Amino acid sequence: MRNHEHYMHVALEEAAKAGRAGNVAVGSVVVLNAELIGRGHSQASSTPDPTAHAETAAMREARRDLGRTDLSGAVLYTTYEPCPMCCGAIMLTGVSTLVMGARQPASGGRFGSYSVDKVLALADWSNRLAIVDGVLAAECLRLLESWRAQNASRTK
Repeated sequence: MRNHEHYMHVALEEAAKAGRAGNVAVGSVVVLNAELIGRGHSQASSTPDPTAHAETAAMREARRDLGRTDLSGAVLYTTYEPCPMCCGAIMLTGVSTLVMGARQPASGGRFGSYSVDKVLALADWSNRLAIVDGVLAAECLRLLESWRAQNASRTK
């Protein structure tokens, strides 16, 4: 768990970058063999790329650094539960473990009542991705909620 917390702190740094740039305060990192190989933060609001979520940005960087598309054996850390699009990207890259900070409330959010677990079950992928959640959840949620409060008029 100690390593999970270390890498989640790095993801939180990425989330803070996103928030300062006017993007949703979510950050992600990719780790392979205890080496950080990709960092990313949400940039979908500040760039013309609607797919520039924290998870996809981190996986893109990791794939570039490795020189391959397969991220088997890698761990993706993210401060907030990935959306359905990012879940698809996680499956396509072959990430082995997903470590999340905060999860979407059960009542649903921007994408309705989804969860990583539901997306994986629909794709018959549940047994291919290990999930660890709740790592620094309070800190991750506090950062995101603070960003939401500061940007309430922008997100409506």
